Amino acid sequence: MSTPNPTAPRLAVLGENVVDFLPLGDDAFRAVAGGGPANIAVAAVRLGLPTALMARTGGGPMGELVLRRLRTEGVDERHLVRTAESTALAIAAVGADGGASYDFRLGDAADWNWTEGDLPERLDPAITALHTGSIAALRAPGADTVEALLRRERERGGVTIGFDPNMRPAVIDPLERSRARTERLAGLSHLVKVSDEDLGHLYPGTDTEEAARSLLDLGPGLVVVTKGGDGAVALTRAERVAVAAPEVEVADTVGAGDTFMGALLWRLDAADLLGGADLGALDADVLAELLSYAAAAAACVVTRPGADPPTAEEVESMRLRV
Repeated sequence: MSTPNPTAPRLAVLGENVVDFLPLGDDAFRAVAGGGPANIAVAAVRLGLPTALMARTGGGPMGELVLRRLRTEGVDERHLVRTAESTALAIAAVGADGGASYDFRLGDAADWNWTEGDLPERLDPAITALHTGSIAALRAPGADTVEALLRRERERGGVTIGFDPNMRPAVIDPLERSRARTERLAGLSHLVKVSDEDLGHLYPGTDTEEAARSLLDLGPGLVVVTKGGDGAVALTRAERVAVAAPEVEVADTVGAGDTFMGALLWRLDAADLLGGADLGALDADVLAELLSYAAAAAACVVTRPGADPPTAEEVESMRLRV
């Protein structure tokens, strides 16, 4: 009988890398590898969860920047697909409150050109969770392949499926198609993390929690709504739990939601709640602990520029301040 490899990835994150151009002032920018799914993978690895990124990476100097980041952080590369295509770029603008907005330069970037042959026929047996979201999950043509993979793994069972739409309206499919795909992906997922901004785009004029419950009704056991500085809410069919966000001085919000998601997955893994546990059966105390940990991780990242997720020690230090 073989012994399990403790460094084999237990989490697979499927999605894009993006090179962010972060403002330095005086009309200068700094190029930093980012992208929502890649940030989630880095956040999870820094906290101690072995993670593989399933991504198509581009060529040239921007592609090399992406690969250096993943290798430096220790993200597992077994499911990376190297291509000569371009790497997506995003020029960030940071408001007075630290909120970030992005002007994307996608071109024919590698990340949206998924085909069935790019993805493994089977996930590594150590993987207990598969997470996706953001542009790769909501932009054709690759989004069809991403959706097919989630459907396959939901039917096979044994893997917790997570989804975070992390919507970028300017560069994903039109609203009606994005809403329909978001609802299908939510229905294939066990865990959905969605921001209040995402819900406002998907269901304009609808109360945030009412919109979140409409996603819960589609099939996931747990829906988590992040509200920036107003904290987060966890919803199951039996429970509603809210936590406040730690009060910190905000540098920018780049990577905050991604770090929250990575920390949430790490905490679920640490509690042995991935790979088959019924997330809809979690009690209020467990949900509050999960949310407070993820909120503390997000609070750490907003205190410094860019998507620079915290270590476990930094998260614990933040929790002691609350």
